[in-house]
Amino acid sequence: MRERLDCALLAPGRGDWVNALQGAHLGGRLHLHALQPQRSSAQALMDDSALVRGRYDAGLLYADEASLSVWRTILAARAGRLPAVLLVYAVGLRAQAVHDLISLGVADFVRPPFCPEELRARLQAALQRLIPVRLAEPLPDYGQTNVGLHHQPLTETDLCDTILDRSGAELEAYAVALAMQRATTQDSFRDAKNQVVARFERAYIRAALGRHGGNITLAARMAQKHRRAFWTLMRKHDIDPTPYRVDVEDPSSPKAGKIWGSPP
Repeated sequence: MRERLDCALLAPGRGDWVNALQGAHLGGRLHLHALQPQRSSAQALMDDSALVRGRYDAGLLYADEASLSVWRTILAARAGRLPAVLLVYAVGLRAQAVHDLISLGVADFVRPPFCPEELRARLQAALQRLIPVRLAEPLPDYGQTNVGLHHQPLTETDLCDTILDRSGAELEAYAVALAMQRATTQDSFRDAKNQVVARFERAYIRAALGRHGGNITLAARMAQKHRRAFWTLMRKHDIDPTPYRVDVEDPSSPKAGKIWGSPP
């Protein structure tokens, strides 16, 4: 979850409202920004270069009975081409009017009085629901694989259980799919990368232990890693080799505890 959200205030002719709300809220976790100039038309605010270029996470448009028809016209003309995720600050609007704005592309709404906690929560939820955007270039051609993005995918459990039998193309296809999924959330690049890498490490270690009956030395040798480094990864992901061992009848025996409690 992103720590800070930046939201542009779209309220033509409502400089008083903008001035009252702009600034940092919730200890800096929510920042509301005035678009300049504040007296611009609704059309001009929607075309603001900072909003269009993604400077803000979302936009909050002020809508009341007087401005409702203007916003309806602008949103209808921009069907599928909104400059950002939009929420509406619905002032005195009936439920049907709010529904109309949502049907025209607005993601959600809040009502007066202004509550920064509610606005941040609804912004976060709207951003999490983002549909993956179209790629500017075609995906790599992985050939006839079982994990290709254009085929019926296996479950993650199925793939992880058979990861040692997968080709490099299949693993790359899975990594691409997983990376695209994480990129549509609010995770940073570092957090998303760490999650992808962690999933691979867990799957590989478990598969290696399963193939060699829980023998850490043989599993590490197959992975071409020093057994201490392999054991460190096991500790990192809290993987117990005992269930994989075919020569240990009692998983709770002192021998099994001793083996797992200290490096090999």
